[in-house]
Amino acid sequence: MTGTRGPGTPTGHTRPPGRDDRRRPLRPRRPRGPHDWFAERLLAVVSGQRPVHSLLGLTVGPAYDQLVDLAPTGPLPVRLRPVLRHCGRFHPGPGVIEAFARIATGDRVSAMAFRLEQGPDQRWRCAAVEIRGPRP
Repeated sequence: MTGTRGPGTPTGHTRPPGRDDRRRPLRPRRPRGPHDWFAERLLAVVSGQRPVHSLLGLTVGPAYDQLVDLAPTGPLPVRLRPVLRHCGRFHPGPGVIEAFARIATGDRVSAMAFRLEQGPDQRWRCAAVEIRGPRP
């Protein structure tokens, strides 16, 4: 089977006839886990986009009080919206995820670490959260 060879095409690679672009197949995305979902929600709370009480039933232990301390208290100034750049996880044991996230706000970068624990009802809840660097 021979395909058309265009500029920039490595030897031996084929393209469908008539296709001259240089697109490559996208890499499959890794499956999203509970740490991804919580990272987005936690970022929304600490940046003032969502109220702290939106995570009331999804926190245990000191996590809710930590969120109250991290969330802005007054009206938000007009500023850049923080973006979740990367979220990773570590499983120290069954039913526990220790996760980390890199947050970018313009040219500033912050780090967020949080711990998730799976309850007897199999639901994940945030047990602790910390942020280092400039507040998102």
